[in-house]
Amino acid sequence: MKIATFNVNGVNGRLDILLDWLEEARPDVVCLQELKAPQQKFPISAIEKAGYGAIWHGQKSWNGVAILAHDTDPIETRRGLPDNMDDEHSRYIEAAVGGVLIACLYAPNGNPAPGPKFDYKLSWYRRFLGHARALMDTGAPVVLAGDYNIIPTDLDVYAPERWRDDALFRQEVRDVFTELLDQGWTDGLRSLHPNERIYTFWDYFRNAWGRDAGLRLDHLLLSPSIAGRLEHAGVDRHVRGGDHASDHAPAWIEISD
Repeated sequence: MKIATFNVNGVNGRLDILLDWLEEARPDVVCLQELKAPQQKFPISAIEKAGYGAIWHGQKSWNGVAILAHDTDPIETRRGLPDNMDDEHSRYIEAAVGGVLIACLYAPNGNPAPGPKFDYKLSWYRRFLGHARALMDTGAPVVLAGDYNIIPTDLDVYAPERWRDDALFRQEVRDVFTELLDQGWTDGLRSLHPNERIYTFWDYFRNAWGRDAGLRLDHLLLSPSIAGRLEHAGVDRHVRGGDHASDHAPAWIEISD
């Protein structure tokens, strides 16, 4: 099973890019973030024509998450994190696909930090950590995939010294990622590429793509009951280099049946 995560940065504006990548990469499951589309504007007809069932949680102009599954319909298990009643952001959706529980998340950016947006990010992550622990305790095969808006280590950023005070790299959010790993989750990309400089995001500004000045923000974490089945992991960097591309590239893992 090939499971991918892709911050598409506007699902309708970049639909052709998404469909071309789906045909090329043929993932079995895809977690999409930053749909930037209200619920009724998600391009379900085009997605189904490409051979994918889907569930999605849209939001006008901002945010939005979706899970696509090839030749089947994802079975939705959760929409929004627990204790989510006062949170209007569409940032989390969860489904069962092929015997695996797939969580798709789009965490808050948090900038400028410190400030209210950073406080919201930490609050959101407190809820996510609690839910991740609950999923871990089930013993089920689970993959937490998405745009975490966290740079975990110095190896995941082109110039660490420039990012120390950024909401993506502050110690508070790096501690969140460490806490997830301490729960028992396996970082799919890093576990198979322990010493490589891997990026999934290149800003539109300052020729970041041309300079390969990237960040690793998109992660796929595996529960213990599925981590032993991990065979391959990578990033489809070339997608970022296309015309009118998202500032993210798809990241993916492959697990044995």
